[in-house]
Amino acid sequence: MRQSLPVVFILITLMLDAIGYGLIMPVMPDLIREVTGEDLSHAALWGGLLTGGFAVMQFLFGPVIGNLSDRYGRKAVLLLSLGMLAADYLVLALAGSIWLIFLARLVNGVTSATYGTASAYIADISSPQQKAQRFGLIGAAFGAGFILGPAVGGLLGEYGTRAPFLAAAMVAALNLIFGAFVMRESLKPENRRPFDWRRANPFGAFKNIGRLPGLGRFLTVYFAFEFAFTVYPVIWAYFSTARFGWSAGQVGLSLAYYGLGMVLVQGVLMRGAIRWLGRGGAMVLGAAAALVSFSFLTVVENGMLALVLIPISSLSGLINPALRAEMSDRVEASQQGELQGALASLHALGMIAAPFVYTQVFAAFTGAGAIIELPGMVFALPAILSLIALILLRPQTERSPA
Repeated sequence: MRQSLPVVFILITLMLDAIGYGLIMPVMPDLIREVTGEDLSHAALWGGLLTGGFAVMQFLFGPVIGNLSDRYGRKAVLLLSLGMLAADYLVLALAGSIWLIFLARLVNGVTSATYGTASAYIADISSPQQKAQRFGLIGAAFGAGFILGPAVGGLLGEYGTRAPFLAAAMVAALNLIFGAFVMRESLKPENRRPFDWRRANPFGAFKNIGRLPGLGRFLTVYFAFEFAFTVYPVIWAYFSTARFGWSAGQVGLSLAYYGLGMVLVQGVLMRGAIRWLGRGGAMVLGAAAALVSFSFLTVVENGMLALVLIPISSLSGLINPALRAEMSDRVEASQQGELQGALASLHALGMIAAPFVYTQVFAAFTGAGAIIELPGMVFALPAILSLIALILLRPQTERSPA
């Protein structure tokens, strides 16, 4: 039980990161209008800046925090980040100006960039056979957080626009105390390395990690899927409304259904998939499922058929944990933080670029000025990216069978 408590702490920490991303969605429009006195359209502009700023900070600081953990250890970095996160939520709960909220969200982007360090901790304490399964649990925790975040934010928002942030600050502080007692340092002193700014910036981290045998190909696959799957949070609400005429409630339920499927695949099915198919087979199956689902969504006209497709689409959740485990085995113990920080930056880069690309494609194929009226064309690019990834994964050679 004592050995599992640090894993529980890590999963709670990552779930808090995901919850924090969705927690503010229901209350942010009212909060922005409250502090600015402006209408909803101006609040939406500020909302875009807040979201973009958050993603940019995660892109910039993912490798920094990962490299700091390679130098000073995982525990110190994670606990310090949690303390800053609790303080940041408290500032958001008390902020009286939009600029203070904007600054707090920038800091929140930095303190939430702990995904890499938490993943490095899991890599440190896991055997090669355990890595894919535990990375799957990380994905499940994130998925659960994305489901719970908007729901919890909406419920607490009934008690005022500041209530969700006060609750988040309290939970982060309690998790900090829990982690201080149960977490043991996983990075041995002999595996630590000096901090180097040339490797701590995103581009330096990509270059250094990409030079390792096989890692460049895996990084390409990882980014392709991060970019591809961002299509769901960015465009699904608009697509399903335009294509199927769904209400806001139906859109929300469909996203929750998809999120639940990903949680089950990564948290439950991952272990069996690795046992029977190996990492390479799990990745290929996930990529094939993504190719099928994105291709079908390009042309589907019936909402019920789209819902039937979601379990197939959820199988794509096999890719990320198996891919992370394979990359983790190909770097030294002193580079785990650097690798996971680089992956966090690639995830953030997808969050920055994908909204612009997908909204432009969707606009080009809908409305009065459309090239042709085909809302599903927005899924053609993710389908192409899935095909490219599938081609890159086919010759993949595993280091271990699990």
